[in-house]
Amino acid sequence: MESTPVCNERLDFGKMGYGCQHYRRRCQIRAPCCNEIFTCRHCHNEATNMLKNFCDRHELNRYDVKQAICAVCDTEQPVAQVCTNCGVNMGGYFCEICKFFDDDTAKGQFHCDDCGICRVGGRENYFHCKKCGSCYATSLLDNHLCVENSMRHHCPICYEYLFDSLKETTVMKCGHTMHGECYDEMIKRDKYCCPICSKSIIDMSKTWKRIDEEIEATVMPEDYRHRKVWILCNDCNDTTEVYFHIIGQKCSHCKSYNTRTIAPPVLPQ
Repeated sequence: MESTPVCNERLDFGKMGYGCQHYRRRCQIRAPCCNEIFTCRHCHNEATNMLKNFCDRHELNRYDVKQAICAVCDTEQPVAQVCTNCGVNMGGYFCEICKFFDDDTAKGQFHCDDCGICRVGGRENYFHCKKCGSCYATSLLDNHLCVENSMRHHCPICYEYLFDSLKETTVMKCGHTMHGECYDEMIKRDKYCCPICSKSIIDMSKTWKRIDEEIEATVMPEDYRHRKVWILCNDCNDTTEVYFHIIGQKCSHCKSYNTRTIAPPVLPQ
């Protein structure tokens, strides 16, 4: 019984004292693809993606990692949580499937079997959406528009792959996703449409009301006053014929000004 505190003290030796800019961990991994040693797979990918020869660039498959090197005693060994030589935990959190170590357990790491990778934030705070193909915050349960495999693509702003990105991701009203910081930057620049589908991503009702007032105060020249155009609404996908105005064309169905002019529809003969 008296040895238990000593054992725990040994397991925790050096905790949070080792690692890289991506993770705190007491080990390094040997990349089987190039037989080089890195602190984590992100360190590997950043290094190999900087190689001059484009053909030499590659990424590390997390599931292929077989060997880990203890950062405390430098012993190379098969991947496991506890060092076989000095007895320290090489990671406070360890996933045998992902070969993932992390000492910063405050992140609330958990492995999602459906995603096939480890997530952060606490399992109780997330659910896996089968159609979207990723874990979402429980606040989005029955409260988001599903887009098939919406997370398995690149951020439309910075073009980093979203599914296993370390950055926080935002799910927009339309169901498409992007990095939270990219979303915030887009809003700061007064861009309120999804870069993928062009739907409005925030409540634009006050803006539409202001445009109504501007149109009412702006009389079109006689030559254009009765001119009509066909429009496609980006918000509701309805196609209608409306009066042309230099400020904007309003959708007759959902009252949005997020529209574009299109060619007249071809009627069946």
